[in-house]
Amino acid sequence: MVLLDRFAPAGLSGVTALAQATELGPYDGLWLTENRYDPFPSLALAAEHTERITLGTGVAIAFARTPMTVAYPAWELQKFSDGRFILGLGSQVRAHVTNRFGMPFTEPAARMQEFVEALREIWRCWSTGGRLRFEGRFYRHTLMTETFVPEPTGHGSPPIYLAAVGPRMTEAAGAVADGLIAHPFLTESYARERLIPTLAAGASKAGRALDAVTTVGAIFVAVGTDEEELNAAEVAVRKRIGFYGSTPSYRPVLDHHGMGELQPRLNEMAREGRWNEMGAIVPRELYEAMVIAGTPSHVGSELQKRFGDVFDRLSINAPYPLAPELADAVALAFRQVA
Repeated sequence: MVLLDRFAPAGLSGVTALAQATELGPYDGLWLTENRYDPFPSLALAAEHTERITLGTGVAIAFARTPMTVAYPAWELQKFSDGRFILGLGSQVRAHVTNRFGMPFTEPAARMQEFVEALREIWRCWSTGGRLRFEGRFYRHTLMTETFVPEPTGHGSPPIYLAAVGPRMTEAAGAVADGLIAHPFLTESYARERLIPTLAAGASKAGRALDAVTTVGAIFVAVGTDEEELNAAEVAVRKRIGFYGSTPSYRPVLDHHGMGELQPRLNEMAREGRWNEMGAIVPRELYEAMVIAGTPSHVGSELQKRFGDVFDRLSINAPYPLAPELADAVALAFRQVA
């Protein structure tokens, strides 16, 4: 059975209500994104006020941190949530890592793979009491004394999921991660023909089976009950597609649909600050391939139809204020088809 989750940004002031509503609603998990808020503190509150749902970072920016600075909050959340935590990691793009966070950004796929390996070595050290001994190309962790070892979680180490769009990061997820979080800049065709086969190739190279990697998809939706609501949702989703499409590392999705030339055009508009104009040049063909639009019942059933056999966990991505009752209606329609 495909699990249905909620992805959302949430700070400390709003996460309790969000978590409780998710717990009571037709959802299996809640992922908190990292944009305006650090997801780790908010997830602690979410864990305190829930008992059933899975809780995850969707995603935490790995390269803004080190393996050790991620290891501690992830370990604590695994313990505090009684084993319901998933550590979702993403690389972010070079400009943000170097210019916003002031951290290095080189060979991102190789660096991310090593980041995961370092995390696992730190947790092995804490679990077994053995010596910490990780020396890689990007990270080095060789000191751990008893004072700094946290208490056991009682539930083992948290699973690690990696966000990926391009082939190298997708292969890295297949090689070392417990799960793959697909970026919403995605189409059914790209997921079936490029993303999942590349993930399988990465897993195979590492001697792993594809079913060892849980797949997570967050799909763009434009939900409305009338033409006015649908039009407003389309404008917002188009703007987000244009924003993502301007990023060079997301071009493989456009190339797959023969629209690679759109990326530099969007990138130029982004450099000029023409954010509100970018959605207008997104071709109708791309919009319809990337977005499930319509009434809640249509969106829920279409989500199951397009992606129910592609991903193990699904959620809707609405980059606009989607009324909770409409989101729940989508979820219920999804459940009915399942």
